[in-house]
Amino acid sequence: MRVILVEPYYGGSHRAWADGLVEHSSHEIRLVTHSARFWKWRMHGGFLTLADEVRSLIADGFTPDVVLCSSMMDVAAFAGALRAELESVPIVTYFHESQFTYPLSPADKVDFTYQMKNWASAATADLVIFNSVFHRDVFRKEARAFLRSFPDHRHSDMVDAVLDESIVLPVGIDLRPFEGERVARSGPPLVVWNQRWEHDKGPAELKAIVERLLDSDIEFSMAMCGEVFVSVPPMFAEVTSMLGPHLVHAGFADRSQYVELLRSASVVLSTADQEFFGIGVVEAIAAGARPVLPNRLVYPERVEAIGADPEQVLFDGPRHAVTLIEQQLALPEDSAIRSAAMQYDWSVVAPRYDKALSGVL
Repeated sequence: MRVILVEPYYGGSHRAWADGLVEHSSHEIRLVTHSARFWKWRMHGGFLTLADEVRSLIADGFTPDVVLCSSMMDVAAFAGALRAELESVPIVTYFHESQFTYPLSPADKVDFTYQMKNWASAATADLVIFNSVFHRDVFRKEARAFLRSFPDHRHSDMVDAVLDESIVLPVGIDLRPFEGERVARSGPPLVVWNQRWEHDKGPAELKAIVERLLDSDIEFSMAMCGEVFVSVPPMFAEVTSMLGPHLVHAGFADRSQYVELLRSASVVLSTADQEFFGIGVVEAIAAGARPVLPNRLVYPERVEAIGADPEQVLFDGPRHAVTLIEQQLALPEDSAIRSAAMQYDWSVVAPRYDKALSGVL
């Protein structure tokens, strides 16, 4: 079966997902992409230039059976731009994230444009795929409320019909580098925080947790390894300064560094305010780190899936987080949850994508 995969934001986890599916799928997949910049412009204008690239691919002889699109563009407009070329070709939309609950940065203003594009993409696709049950549930609730705010012909009665036909498929992850023996490290046990350095990853809560860790008698070191952009919330600099000699790594880590840090970490900590799947947390668990995660977002779903005890790993507030970190640092590696994390490896997940894409025909 021939598949064209359209990824308007080809970078980070989006790129890893697209490349992983191409590598592990039994279908013949061709990528059509734009670079991972200017996400708002991708949502507004990406559909037209991506449609041109799809049109060129078809003209060169690659006629798809299915088109798989990331939700980082206006899929409804994309389908309209290719109505002649894709007249009988189903379009599948994969939602890595959606804009209904995305926390605004201090530089942003409320703008309902992107929520409407997300809804239109879901409503016009032949199949909608979400990366978690949590994501689908949030989309359903927020889309209903959002659409009810309009004066008439509100679409709100369509939401259930669209989402009841959707499916959930996790983000595939290449977890092979995280298998095998743990990396021994000298000195205090390592807590790793492996998130993007952005406002939606909870810098205020991270700072509050670090303050309490430093005031405690807990022996620890810390690595803050994640993608760092041009504009970084200033609170991250405050956290790194506070940590001082406890900090063993700050900022982006290349792949080999990253794998080594995770395979030597005792605990993986998240403070995210926005998370629809949790790739970094899954990678760390697969590497042998014990999770300490906020009791919100997708984390309860992920904890249940790997068979961890929610009372031991899900925290409510910074004080509780520090208590759980201390408890987890005193425990040995949990081989059961480490093995359970492998359910997200591409070797397990890719056949599920193949079946879904074949089924849409």
